[in-house]
Amino acid sequence: MHDKPLRRIADELTRRRPHSSHGARETVGPDRFGIDLDRAARFVDGTLGADDEARLAEEVAELLPLCWNLPNKAVETLTPIIDHLGGQRELMAWLDGHEGRPRLTARIFVLLGLLDRYTDDAAVLDTMRAARARDPFPAGLRGELLPETDEETLSSLAYRIEKRLADDEKEAVALSLATTGWLRRIADDAGDPDPSVRELGSLMAHVQQDIAEAATPS
Repeated sequence: MHDKPLRRIADELTRRRPHSSHGARETVGPDRFGIDLDRAARFVDGTLGADDEARLAEEVAELLPLCWNLPNKAVETLTPIIDHLGGQRELMAWLDGHEGRPRLTARIFVLLGLLDRYTDDAAVLDTMRAARARDPFPAGLRGELLPETDEETLSSLAYRIEKRLADDEKEAVALSLATTGWLRRIADDAGDPDPSVRELGSLMAHVQQDIAEAATPS
C-alpha cells in the first residue's frame, strides 16, 4: 500500500456511518458476525501463530464493512486489537500485510477515509460540479452518483462502496475503481487546480493502483 494515502486518512476509519436515505441494508443478526475471542486475546498477548493471525485478519476484514450496522458489543471486540496495533491507521497497515480479503478491505477503507476527508472541501466540490456539468454520470457511476453535487456526494459514494464490500466484493472493487478513476480524471482535467484538488488527484492515483493490485489474484 502506498504510504501517502494512509497518512492522509482520518483516524476514525471504523466509526459507524449514518444510515443513508438512498438505500438501507437489513440489520445484521447476532449469528452473522464474530471474531474468535481466544484468537484475539492471544494476538494481543503476542502468542498467536502466523496461521491463526491470518485467520484473525480475515475475521476482522469480514466485520469491518458491517461496523456501522452492528451492536456496540460486536464493534467493541475490535478495540483490544486496534489498541494493541496502535490505532486505526495501524490496523489498516496490519490488514494490508495479509493477502486476499484483509488487504483488499484495508485498501478500500483507505479510499473511504479519503472520500470522507474531501466530502465538504469547497474546491473539490467546485471541480466536481464543473465536471458533472460536462458529463453528469461518468462511466461506472450511473445510478451511483446523487443527482446534485454537494457535501453528500463523496460520502454517499463511500457508503455505497462500503455496502458493496459487505455484499459483493467484486462490485465493491468495480465501484471503487470507477470512483478513483473519475476523481483522478477531473483533477487532471482541471486547468489550474486548487492544491486540495491536485492532492486529491494524486491520492486517487495511488489508491486506484493499490485496490487494483489487491483485487488481482496472485
